[in-house]
Amino acid sequence: MRAWRVVSDRGIEALEMSDVPEETLGTHDVRVRMRSASLNYRDLGVASGGYYRNNRRPVIALSDGAGEVVEVGNQVTRWRMGDRVCPIFVRDWLEGPPNDAVLETCLGGGIDGVLAEQRVLPESALVRIPSHLDYEEAATLPCAAVTAWHALFVSGNLQPGQTVLVLGTGGVSIFSLQLARQAGARVIVTSASDAKLERAKQLGADATINYSAHPDWHLAVRELTEGTGVDHVVEVGGPGTLERSLKAARVGGAVHLIGVLDTPTAKIGPLSAVFNCQRIQGIYVGSRAMFEDMNRALETNRVHPVIDSVFPFDEAREAYRALASQQHLGKIVLRIS
Repeated sequence: MRAWRVVSDRGIEALEMSDVPEETLGTHDVRVRMRSASLNYRDLGVASGGYYRNNRRPVIALSDGAGEVVEVGNQVTRWRMGDRVCPIFVRDWLEGPPNDAVLETCLGGGIDGVLAEQRVLPESALVRIPSHLDYEEAATLPCAAVTAWHALFVSGNLQPGQTVLVLGTGGVSIFSLQLARQAGARVIVTSASDAKLERAKQLGADATINYSAHPDWHLAVRELTEGTGVDHVVEVGGPGTLERSLKAARVGGAVHLIGVLDTPTAKIGPLSAVFNCQRIQGIYVGSRAMFEDMNRALETNRVHPVIDSVFPFDEAREAYRALASQQHLGKIVLRIS
């Protein structure tokens, strides 16, 4: 079968199309014909080397995919032929808190991922695709959507009427906007692009801030919240934006620390969190149980992921370059079959 593998630490040039042997099916395994896959910022880091817990070479790329069950082991009970499924991001994280060994099983880094014509996975490592989504939409869910769900509803216990600040318009941020609006929260979105901010308004953002025009954007957030600050910050920038995020959060507010998109070596002053009793919580995707809970919410509310562009399987490098350009809004998807 054909698969795209990361074979070195040369960035996008480390991606190579390979013919690899089909995997053996165990008694509790499921063979999935992959239909679509999507990219996350993390995939650029894996290809460049040095991404935490992702040092396997070669490794089949990408964590996020969707496909159809085409074969099941003779003791499989969860799935049948023809079922539409998504692999979970962390293969062995089914429920409860993870441990280090579990976090070594992240697809597309610690173990082989989904950018292949077929994959064999344990029956426990799959979830059912919401009935209203197609394969391309479903392929956007395992990392970005589950991360947003974990931050807002598992860690954050988001309540109707609360205010959420979302940084940027990438995958996690747009899912956070959609999920928070469905829960009755008020959402503020930042971006350097007025066009992206206009699209965010169309998706339900209550207010927007262009951080190029307002470098001290935390002050604009304070103005929009009558000086109080927001209840939740979905923080995808990391050290480069964290200090302003803390200044934008209310006393007792939560900053859900997800990404390192901006200035990962910057120094952070933590005193705001101390004096304002704020909580900084690291979020690393989530468990199968979180994924299943989120899918029920998506299906109930008929939420459709936002897809920026779709590339054919043979153009994986072009899809990576589109991600690296940071011109997208929402998710970049590869159509496998």
